[in-house]
Amino acid sequence: MTSPKIPDRVPAGATPEGDGIVLGAGPVRVDAFIDFLCPFCRRFELAAESVLAGLVADQLARLVYHPMNFLDEASTTHYSTRAAASSGCAADQGRFFEYAHALFVHQPPEGGPGLSHAELAALGRAAGLTEAAFDTCLSEAPYLDWPPYVTARASAAGAVVRPEPQAITAAVRSSAQSLR
Repeated sequence: MTSPKIPDRVPAGATPEGDGIVLGAGPVRVDAFIDFLCPFCRRFELAAESVLAGLVADQLARLVYHPMNFLDEASTTHYSTRAAASSGCAADQGRFFEYAHALFVHQPPEGGPGLSHAELAALGRAAGLTEAAFDTCLSEAPYLDWPPYVTARASAAGAVVRPEPQAITAAVRSSAQSLR
């Protein structure tokens, strides 16, 4: 099996493989494989966001978000790809975490068009992104080929998402203690 080719452009803060955005610098790596249209992913984000942010803030963990597009066919406009690509624009301004959270809070229902360009831009403003730079990035869409790459890498690795923040916290604390 051949590895997918890394896109020509990946967002700022990407892993060396280009398949995720790294937040924090703790000794334990926690990988979150997400699709911004996935209701299961939304539940996980809303339940675990403060726990994960705390682990990063306490320098116990580095969190790697992998924005995927496995639900692209569940919208009429390939919303999963558009949302993941827009999160790359937010990463370029160092606001990935805030913007990703906003995308989940305002998650559209499956089966429709998803959020419009204007709605994505408004979420960016609310997440503290520089309006002109973010809107330009959304319009130029440099990261549209990034979500399919991330999805292909995650699929090849057999990634499974489990929304259990307590289990993640226990595993990170245990691993962090063993590294000391």
